[in-house]
Amino acid sequence: MAAMPNTHGELPDLSTVWLRAFLEVARHGSFTVAARSLGWTQSAVSRQIASLEGALGGSPLFDRLPRGVRLTEAGRLLVPHAEAVAAALHEARRDLDTLREAAGGRLRFGAFATADAALVPHALALFRARRPRVRVTREEGFTPALLDRLTAGHLDLAVVSTTGRAPLEAYELHHLLDEPLYVAVPAGHPLAGHEGPVPLGRFADADWICGSARPEGTLLDAALRQGFRPRVAHVVGEWTAKQGYVAAGLGVTLVPALAAEAVRPGIRLLRVLDEGAPARAVYAATVRRRSPTPAAVAFLGALREAAATIPTCAPPMA
Repeated sequence: MAAMPNTHGELPDLSTVWLRAFLEVARHGSFTVAARSLGWTQSAVSRQIASLEGALGGSPLFDRLPRGVRLTEAGRLLVPHAEAVAAALHEARRDLDTLREAAGGRLRFGAFATADAALVPHALALFRARRPRVRVTREEGFTPALLDRLTAGHLDLAVVSTTGRAPLEAYELHHLLDEPLYVAVPAGHPLAGHEGPVPLGRFADADWICGSARPEGTLLDAALRQGFRPRVAHVVGEWTAKQGYVAAGLGVTLVPALAAEAVRPGIRLLRVLDEGAPARAVYAATVRRRSPTPAAVAFLGALREAAATIPTCAPPMA
């Protein structure tokens, strides 16, 4: 609806859309060409110009000619003012973009626990060096919980894995690495001196240390795929505590490659032989059809660089 003429000396209530249409028509001398340039219909351009003329007191801004239009005296007077408004708005947008760039924006990400042993710290160090002004918040959790947080908009990106049978199909997955597994045994274990990969079935009768009493949805899914159900002797959730149980000779546990470098002395890592079971895959997940923030894109690049440095085979630990 057109604004009422200003009769009280107040600032006119002008729409920037009207001014944009006015400048396009003035530039091209044609409602038709201006409409094509703006991607509008000619009638839409005509309505914007009529609204602007009404807001400025009713004086016509263009003379309608048989071929095109020509600025009236009022129109010629308005051109530099409209250009000044457009330039000021452009400058304001540029200043705001500069402010956001200086502030750096924010990055909210989450990761599962073993990703924090090597992958995430390395990636975060790379990211911090390049984007020191970005405000970073981080969460740790299991993959299903991280995906829920991602879907709800509380995270921009999540580092997740195929452990836990979480439904990943609804997300945009950026593959980072395929992670081999190791069996952690005490230094005095009969297989501690074994060279080369070991079939997981060699530990079918072992006592296992796991974060859950049931192997389903844990790293011990690998044992189920190999045809045996591991006997969980000790349910231990915290990673360093699991190592303590292994070092004390109370059982064995599975260690993903991401955590291999953080294993304590007194433990030997034996590479699990790949017998057709898929390695654990690690991804950076974002929400499908939701554009990632510039900070999330930059952090994804850092994660990929960090993933390339993760060793595929851990050195023996004694």
